[in-house]
Amino acid sequence: MMTLAKKWWITLLVLVLVTVGSAFGLAYILYEKLYVDSVKEELVSAAEKLAYDYEGGELNQTFVDQVNWFSEKSPFEAFAVRNPRELAACIPYEADYETLIGPEEREKLLQNKRIEETGYSERFEREILSVIFPLLEDRKLKGIIYVYVPLERMDELASSLIIYWAAGAIALIGFLLLAGMKWIRHLTKPLKDMQSAAVRLSKGDYSARVPERSHDELGLLARTFNEMADAIETEDEQRKTFLATVSHELRTPLSYIKGYSEAALKGLDGQEKQLAIIHRESVRMERLVNDLLELNRLDSGKMNVEKTPLPLAETVYRTVETFQAAAGNKKIDFQLKIDADIIVNGDEDRLEQVMTNIIDNAIRYSEEGGTIQMTLLQEKEKAKWIVRDNGAGIPAEDLEKVTDRFYRVNKARTRNDGGSGLGLSIVKQIVELHNGELTIESTAGEGTTVTVALPAIT
Repeated sequence: MMTLAKKWWITLLVLVLVTVGSAFGLAYILYEKLYVDSVKEELVSAAEKLAYDYEGGELNQTFVDQVNWFSEKSPFEAFAVRNPRELAACIPYEADYETLIGPEEREKLLQNKRIEETGYSERFEREILSVIFPLLEDRKLKGIIYVYVPLERMDELASSLIIYWAAGAIALIGFLLLAGMKWIRHLTKPLKDMQSAAVRLSKGDYSARVPERSHDELGLLARTFNEMADAIETEDEQRKTFLATVSHELRTPLSYIKGYSEAALKGLDGQEKQLAIIHRESVRMERLVNDLLELNRLDSGKMNVEKTPLPLAETVYRTVETFQAAAGNKKIDFQLKIDADIIVNGDEDRLEQVMTNIIDNAIRYSEEGGTIQMTLLQEKEKAKWIVRDNGAGIPAEDLEKVTDRFYRVNKARTRNDGGSGLGLSIVKQIVELHNGELTIESTAGEGTTVTVALPAIT
């Protein structure tokens, strides 16, 4: 398998090769631009100085000797010829006259322009750089000066530096490999840490985290991994808490049912009371199981919500009617202020379920002879159904938790009343499925106000 580290090693090797190749390319460019160009400039300068001494007329022996003297004293070879056709016999590489001085070249010479030539000499085994400079009088070519020099080969120029180049190349490659090793280790360590943490997570160690060492993409990946691990750990803790709570909630009614059924089987006195308790706990278990199934459908997204234009007042009246008997038993008075024209886009059964849970809680926690006020009104684009009771209320420290699953303000009382601790959690999720908002305000000892706000059809 081609690991990421191997890919980075290959990338580093390619970079080293490209660097070495670029160094040779740069050396060739320097050879061409610096060495050859500077030699060419010196050749032209030398030819111009020699031509400057030409005083006109036929090319005499004195001038030829002067050019020969310059050739002996300078690093360049130079000679002067009267007839340009003699040039082919004098140059250090094979070329005929027409190749050296064709019609175009002759015209340039007659215009007092120099000719620059480069050719390969087998005798010198290298390139020859030469300059042909005209000697003119009244636009007549009286002769030419030919100056040339064999160019040093690139390997000859570098021969004195080859040891330093080799040492520098070895040092550079060693540095790049050492730096590359540390760089690759630095890059792969966060990935190896994530791999190790992922293995720990897969084995159930949800405390596994990855150090966030940087603010780049790897740091962002580590941060995202840790957020995922936090979510998994939180979900696992919630699952454990949920299972423990469900087990506890089921154990209590099962203990009642088992104990009182054994008493009934033994024929102990008070069978009517025993059967009533068994029935109460059975209803409580049934409600708990139904609420759990409802939550499961909500969590999995399988709850079927069929929204239609719905006159919300009718649902309120119908739900209140079902609680008249329960409210009458506690002498609780319903006070309704309903706007009958409000229409929402919602699922009637689900919204009735919301109202049922809220009204049931209001009756359960209201004292005998209390009052429950219900208001249905529209504020801008929101339909608000508000339920106020003057019951026991909810302490401030518990208010934010009342929609959590199995959370109870008064656990003992809720059990006796048959509550599962899941009702408000279900209500909140159903309201959110309708793009609504659930708000709960309460003061301990004064009562509670529950507001359900839904988008209204205007």
